[in-house]
Amino acid sequence: MTTVAALREAAEPTTGRIAVRRRPVSQPLLYAALLACALLTLLPFVWVLGGSLRSLDEIRSDPGAWLPHHVTFDNFIRLFRTQGFGRFLVNSVVVAAMVVVGNVVAASTAGYALAKLEFAGKRLAFGAVMAALMVPFTTVFVPQFVITVDLGLADTLTGIALPAMALPLSVFIMRQYALSIPDELLEAARIDGAGEFRIFFRIFLPLAGPAVATITIMSFLTSWNNFIWPLVVAQSMQSYTLPVGLAATSQAAAHVTDYGLLLAGAIVVMLPVLVLFLFLQRYFVQGVAGTGMR
Repeated sequence: MTTVAALREAAEPTTGRIAVRRRPVSQPLLYAALLACALLTLLPFVWVLGGSLRSLDEIRSDPGAWLPHHVTFDNFIRLFRTQGFGRFLVNSVVVAAMVVVGNVVAASTAGYALAKLEFAGKRLAFGAVMAALMVPFTTVFVPQFVITVDLGLADTLTGIALPAMALPLSVFIMRQYALSIPDELLEAARIDGAGEFRIFFRIFLPLAGPAVATITIMSFLTSWNNFIWPLVVAQSMQSYTLPVGLAATSQAAAHVTDYGLLLAGAIVVMLPVLVLFLFLQRYFVQGVAGTGMR
């Protein structure tokens, strides 16, 4: 080892190269950069929160202000007193529940089959999932609406939830996570006499908890924030979800937007998503990381 090191040191002057050691980035500098990025991401939310606590006159007089001069909860009081607000909230919860349950059931069964079972057309089925994942929503918007009307589901909560109850992304995430589960574990259960349904419910699903949490968050977010599809399908206020209902009721007299009411509604819409993510964030990170194991 000493001879090799001496030869390397002797060779360096002849080549004219200077050995440079790369120093790793210090942790304080890395944390400072991450903190700066986090603060930049939070700036729009801070502005929305500050605007929701300001009166409409104050927002119009100084729309760029970050903090309210006089804190008021009048926007939230008017929001909860708005006619139909309770109906909009219930509709959003029902639609989101249908979408989450549909995605968990469809994605877990399809992902397990695509990853752990052998059947004719398996590659073709996975190719169809990937193709559906790449198709933009705007290209299937009109056919989906025509099918929804033909099924008699227009102006219903089922018609709003149905297109998002089996998202290709959910199937892809579950399939990728299922690939990380050892085949030997399932084979051992088959040798012990367990059937596929028992393996699926007793072994696969408990191990796929992070992927299920990831699908839950993503499908809930897709349904809860969806605006265009409910706006088209819901043809009466009885079927409006929260984003559509807020947009419809935030128009004041003379078609002037009530920004205070709209910002308060944005806070109410964001809260369930934040709460759900705080409860499932650990499993969400594990689920996203698990999709790239193979």
